[in-house]
Amino acid sequence: MNTLTAVAQILVAAAFASIPLLRHRFGGVAKAAAVAELERQGIRPAVLEENKLRFDASGHEWWAPGGFAAAALTTAVLNLAGNPWGTTLTWVFSSIALLANIAILQSQLGAVKSVQAAFRRKGDPELLRVDVAAFLKAAEGAFPSWTRVLQNVRHTVVFAGSALALTGAALV
Repeated sequence: MNTLTAVAQILVAAAFASIPLLRHRFGGVAKAAAVAELERQGIRPAVLEENKLRFDASGHEWWAPGGFAAAALTTAVLNLAGNPWGTTLTWVFSSIALLANIAILQSQLGAVKSVQAAFRRKGDPELLRVDVAAFLKAAEGAFPSWTRVLQNVRHTVVFAGSALALTGAALV
C-alpha cells in the first residue's frame, strides 16, 4: 500500500509543478498580450510593473506549488522507505493539498472578480479602469491551447491522488 500511496504523491507533486513550469515558459508571451490589451484600453503598461503584477512563475506563483510538490515528494520517499513518518505526513500534506486545490479551483473559476478585488485593494486609480475580463482573456489567450486541458488534468490528479494517498494512509 505504501508504494501505491507514494505513486499517488509523486503524481500530485508533478501536478503541482506543472502550472508554474507552464507559466515560466509562456509567462512572457502572456505579459506581452496583457500589455497590448492595456494599451488598447488606453492604460499605461507600466502599471503592471509599478504594482508588481506578473504572468511568469515568480514569487508565490512558484514557491507555493513548489512547496506542495516538495512536500508530496518527501512524503512519497518516506512511504517508499516504509518510514512511519510517511503515513503521518500523508495525513497532513494530502489533506492540505486537497484544501489548497479547492482554493485554487475557486480562484480560477472566479478569476475576473478576484482580480477586480485585488486591483481595488491596490488602490491604484489606473488599475480600477482596467477591463479585467478583456485583460485576462488576452493574457490567457497567449498560453497554448492545451493549457485548459492541463489545468483540468492537474485538478483531477491532485484531487484523486490526494484522496488515494489518504485512503492508503488509512489502510496502513
